[in-house]
Amino acid sequence: MTPAEKPEGLLQKEAKMMKLEKLIAARETISTKEFPIPVSELLARYEQLYTGAISDVLREHALLDQGIGQLIPLRPERSVAGIAFTVKSAPNVKITGELTYRGQMLDEMQAGAFVVWDTTNDEKATLWGGVMTATVVAKGVKAALIDGGIRDTHQILEKDFPVFYKYRIPNGSLGRCLITHYQTPIMIRGVVIKPGDVILGDIDGIVVVPRDIAYEVLVRAEEIRANEKKIFSWVAEGQTVQQITDKGGYF
Repeated sequence: MTPAEKPEGLLQKEAKMMKLEKLIAARETISTKEFPIPVSELLARYEQLYTGAISDVLREHALLDQGIGQLIPLRPERSVAGIAFTVKSAPNVKITGELTYRGQMLDEMQAGAFVVWDTTNDEKATLWGGVMTATVVAKGVKAALIDGGIRDTHQILEKDFPVFYKYRIPNGSLGRCLITHYQTPIMIRGVVIKPGDVILGDIDGIVVVPRDIAYEVLVRAEEIRANEKKIFSWVAEGQTVQQITDKGGYF
């Protein structure tokens, strides 16, 4: 009997016998915590920051593996923040039902979303192109991270839509890949991303901020930005390293 064939009650009993409750909660629980400010304001303030500062704050929370690198920013001059909308696909020859499921997924995307797409290491197809871009831009989606291929690059650029991607190739997805899940926890390059997390992307890569601490991280990162402005001014004044560190500066 495969796990998919086991009754739900049996799976729950096995989980308890193996003491998996904490792991299941950590991996599968999706936060719905409300932010103390409007989402639009939260995202706008994140976009005034940079991924390095956010990563440093996450380190203070003992979260050392929230950054995703080695992806290409199509708009490297842009910093963009959004709320994670997760997608999972995998190489598959099946086509039946794919377009219907894709349409359902697109219907559920909301303004302010940052699409985060786990392609299961696909290297043969594109999961994002011009039509997808036009569709989500009309809905107010902020950006997309595709850990795989894109195409129709000129059309994406015309829409001024930030995309982070792995490679470009003309091949479409139908007959090559299948969307299996969306709005469920996923993992990209060792980073767990859950629906509702805050995503910030810039020229240095992507950082994933768990929803429960997103506002706290924002406020602390703004403090770091203010401190660094002071440090830059001290450096410009010609102060020594010792003088700067004596005042709490760092390098």
